[in-house]
Amino acid sequence: MPELREIVAALSTPIVGAPMAGAAGGRLAAAISAGGGLGMIGVGNVATVEQVRAECGIAAASGERFGVGLMCWSLPQNPELLDAALEFEPIVVSLSFGDPRPHLAKVRATGAAVVAQVGTRAEAADALDAGVDGLVVRGSEGGGHGRGVVSTLPLLQQVLDLTDRPVLAGGGVATARGLAAVLAAGAVAGWVGTPFAACAESLFRPELKEAVIAADTDQTVYTRAFDIAQRFDWPTRYGGRALVNTFTTSWADRTDALQAAVTDELTAKIKQARVDADLSLAPVYAGESAGLVDRARTAAQVLADFAPFRDYLRAAQRWT
Repeated sequence: MPELREIVAALSTPIVGAPMAGAAGGRLAAAISAGGGLGMIGVGNVATVEQVRAECGIAAASGERFGVGLMCWSLPQNPELLDAALEFEPIVVSLSFGDPRPHLAKVRATGAAVVAQVGTRAEAADALDAGVDGLVVRGSEGGGHGRGVVSTLPLLQQVLDLTDRPVLAGGGVATARGLAAVLAAGAVAGWVGTPFAACAESLFRPELKEAVIAADTDQTVYTRAFDIAQRFDWPTRYGGRALVNTFTTSWADRTDALQAAVTDELTAKIKQARVDADLSLAPVYAGESAGLVDRARTAAQVLADFAPFRDYLRAAQRWT
């Protein structure tokens, strides 16, 4: 398989779809790749082998190249999830949220390129030391899980000075202007989540997509409250950015109190809210760029809307 830089260079639009568990399935991954980007499938901590094989099978059947993203912290309890994903020969594997070292040899044996999402300089240095092929800089404005301490542009500049390996930029990259900005800084591609979470091929329920489209940039919150309430064992350094709702108004900034107050009843209530799409209680993971997503689109339309990035890059050349 080609190296990561070659994979990205072959894209007609330098966009990689973030592997959002619960949103980025095989249909979305295939649609992004067909549209000129690279689609990724998200494998969550509660995924099953059957689900992984089903979603990867959809992407593989399309004939398009695709990638897979997994959570290192949960793989020791579910190592078969990685095995199932590798059966379908993804071209890129994201090993994030923990130490990728125990899994690198297995992934490398398939020829896939390995990236790791990082949210601080220290995480970037550690991932480079582990030997990943490239980094995904994800700033605190990004949707879903990650670090909540540094925003995208400061972190991107810092990491680009740290390595000559390919760096992708995520967190707030949702328009052609945003893509041009991170490419001009030195990223090889944008790592895009929220716009694709709301598109037609996403696994998100229609109610969740509509909520993302309706939200503004200041209507998200970074919190561990949803993980605490559902008793998920996410490492405490990772929170998640989601749309504000009744639950976050009560608990987003009171996670210590929530930790002490959580009950079986509350856990069941939040999990059922996800099933019922009760958006007053259920998490809708999305980044600050939700305010830049203003209409229903297909993945191909999302990618087409990024096309003017070349015009913005050309316009910036007036300063050279």
